[in-house]
Amino acid sequence: MNYQLLAKFRELFEGKQYRHRASNQGDRVAMHLFEDLHTIDRSPRYQQRVESGRSVLNTLNTRHGIKARRGDGTFGESVPGVEPIQNEGFVVHRGPTATIEIGVEVKILAKAMIKQIDRVVTDLGKQVTHFKSKSGTPITVGIAGINWSDHYCSIEGERLWPTDGKSYKHPIQEAAEAERHLRERAVPEFDEFIFLHFIATNEEPFTFTWKDEKRTAMDYGAALARISARYEKL
Repeated sequence: MNYQLLAKFRELFEGKQYRHRASNQGDRVAMHLFEDLHTIDRSPRYQQRVESGRSVLNTLNTRHGIKARRGDGTFGESVPGVEPIQNEGFVVHRGPTATIEIGVEVKILAKAMIKQIDRVVTDLGKQVTHFKSKSGTPITVGIAGINWSDHYCSIEGERLWPTDGKSYKHPIQEAAEAERHLRERAVPEFDEFIFLHFIATNEEPFTFTWKDEKRTAMDYGAALARISARYEKL
């Protein structure tokens, strides 16, 4: 199965420079999880609410009337009296939400993983708290992309920062430890947590590969099935 979320994640790196500080990249990935949930068709309740527009994707990732930290992807009950929007090429409608039924947070660790791991873990934990703020018991989903490349070059403005394996560790030197931190400190906070293991150097010709493409697709598909089962019980 060709999952939209995996294809969109690939597009962040393949054929182009990956910009670490672009704030909307998590949103662009997370929104496709809701399309994939509809594609696998494992929850009649989800299918009905999506197709009727009763539950929608909130592209602003905020609940009307509730102040909380924005997540990368939020899906919930639409605000009554507001006509949802359906964009071409998407099944899930867009619009403001009164609740959160599914909340998604995306983190991408491409290099300098251990240096930023405490902040990443803290951000993930805070986001779960905000998803649950005044909104019942939403399904919380974490997604972490971890780079396993043997070298990498980040870009800050016009300046290049290549890894050297010493002062600036190569991604493959930190990937396993970064995953361990996340599994021990962040994964327990979420209902579902998805790891996306990839290989990208951020250097021309800007290639991208999955560390294990078959396993990535199977793990993601299994997570979608479990999320669908949880949604049936909301």
